[in-house]
Amino acid sequence: MFTPNDLVVYPAQGVGKIERIDSQTIGGIACDFYIVRIQANNVTLMVPVNNAAHVGLRTLTPQDEASRILEGLRNSSGKIVHTGQNWNRRFREYSERLKSPELAVVTEVLRELLLISRTKDLSFGERRLQEQAMGLVTGELAEVLEVEENSLRDELLELYAPPPQPEDDKEQPA
Repeated sequence: MFTPNDLVVYPAQGVGKIERIDSQTIGGIACDFYIVRIQANNVTLMVPVNNAAHVGLRTLTPQDEASRILEGLRNSSGKIVHTGQNWNRRFREYSERLKSPELAVVTEVLRELLLISRTKDLSFGERRLQEQAMGLVTGELAEVLEVEENSLRDELLELYAPPPQPEDDKEQPA
């Protein structure tokens, strides 16, 4: 059970803070709800206490695991990802995986989209998924590892930037 001021992660929304626990009567049944304010967008969620685990509400990733995830991202920027399926299949698959309560699964989506974007343009939907995955991953890693989220985002974007294109030799020696 969570208590007020606990930091938690809600799948597909990111890191939030339990503001309070409210009791309400719905359909004649008393229910307790966590009131969670998501840090990234200031959205407030009501999560039934009895259903919190089922919807994936969880504590932040432990620091050692967060360090391993970040190190894995840092060391994977040179890999190549196979994109055998078309963009709309990838979009559907990635959308489902972003709902995972596990940070490692969301990180894999981010890594794959960053790698794909190195060699080809992402569709509009894939770019939005990349932004969402980036926010979820960097938001939690920044909180756990006590680093600045924007600098972490910038570091990842720089690591996964497309390789520089060779310049055409326009001036040939005579």
